Amino acid sequence: MQRRGGITLPSPFGRGEGVRVTANAEKTQIMRARLRLRELILSGEFRPGERLAELPLVQRLGASRTPLRLALAALEHEGLLRGLKGGGYVVREFTLADISDAIELRGVLEGTAARFAAERGTPRRELRALRTINDAVHELVHRTDYESFERYVELNERFHADLVELAASPLVNRALEAIVSLPFAGASSALILAEAELPESWEILVIAHRDHQSLIEAIERRQGARAESIAREHARLALANLEVVMRHTDVLARLPGASLLALPRDGVHA
Repeated sequence: MQRRGGITLPSPFGRGEGVRVTANAEKTQIMRARLRLRELILSGEFRPGERLAELPLVQRLGASRTPLRLALAALEHEGLLRGLKGGGYVVREFTLADISDAIELRGVLEGTAARFAAERGTPRRELRALRTINDAVHELVHRTDYESFERYVELNERFHADLVELAASPLVNRALEAIVSLPFAGASSALILAEAELPESWEILVIAHRDHQSLIEAIERRQGARAESIAREHARLALANLEVVMRHTDVLARLPGASLLALPRDGVHA
């Protein structure tokens, strides 16, 4: 109910609907601010160590202060920002050791998901879905055109997402979300430009495709330990690919998140 001029009017929403709509609108604002701010950070708009001033961000993102503050807190939780003792946030810098650790942790979590899927049993239709994705990947790994590469990235993301879903573990899912939001930690993070331009990276795709096939077979045969081992080793291909990219500064500079990377002084070559 609403009051206007001392008269009680019926609410335009059903009971509780007004509260629900307001809450949903606020969640949408928070998500939009979070995604846009993450995009700006990964694109290099803010440098490592730079403090994020609240008022300019409110104006730039078109978000009110409360959703913005919650978005900043979420990005701190993800690891892209670092909270200051006196309040506020600065953009984090990532070392190669940070990235290596993140990729290793992704491997541990995806390995756990693969083991759960194998030990708990996976319906044949879901295994068929994984095979369908991997069969489509097989058609692409020996091509070198950009369209094939883009399609590969899409299918690779789907394969990894579906693999995690097979575990039926919300805890594993949530833990993985925190890891893959970090620069270069996701399954396709370093692939975005590299595979289209660097022949060495295409060789890694062939290995990745074989890993996917072995993972499907291990899960189907309910070989939990083997599935876990394959998934953990498979994740390390992301680090191998990043090492390839780091030898080409022109490509590295165009990768999302590259501006956050603390490079060794003699670690890359043109």
